[in-house]
Amino acid sequence: MGQQATTAPDLRKPLHLLAFGFGSGLAPKAPGTFGTLVAIPIYLLLLPLPFMLYLVLTLLGFMVGIWICDQTSKDLGVHDHGGIVWDEIIGYLVTMSFVSGGLWWILIGFVLFRFFDILKPWPIGWLDQRVHGGFGIMLDDLVAGCYAGSVMLLIQWGAF
Repeated sequence: MGQQATTAPDLRKPLHLLAFGFGSGLAPKAPGTFGTLVAIPIYLLLLPLPFMLYLVLTLLGFMVGIWICDQTSKDLGVHDHGGIVWDEIIGYLVTMSFVSGGLWWILIGFVLFRFFDILKPWPIGWLDQRVHGGFGIMLDDLVAGCYAGSVMLLIQWGAF
């Protein structure tokens, strides 16, 4: 779970606006869940794109997210502020890269991603504790997205 800072984010700054998920990270409770909700319309905008372009844009979002989250953390004076949710947005996009669109997959992906992001099974929790900076903020959600996407694949293949 992210830390809180005494310095408030300035959503007039583009980096803060992105890091805080267009304001969703300011939710007083469960900002990560609200950040993941913001990822759904972003996913729907990307869904019609060719799969390789979807992957490239998701990777670009991850790479840029390292800088966005790192700089915003520095601006606020705290590592992994609880309201930084860009990592959840990208983590959800990673989750959804494992299956094709559809309302049920969107809902299942949301629930599974939040499950893995909150519980942080190994190595997610280990990475969360040991890898710092913007890369650390982004990395645990990338792995949570891979876990959630893998479970979705198993569901799709009838393994569950």
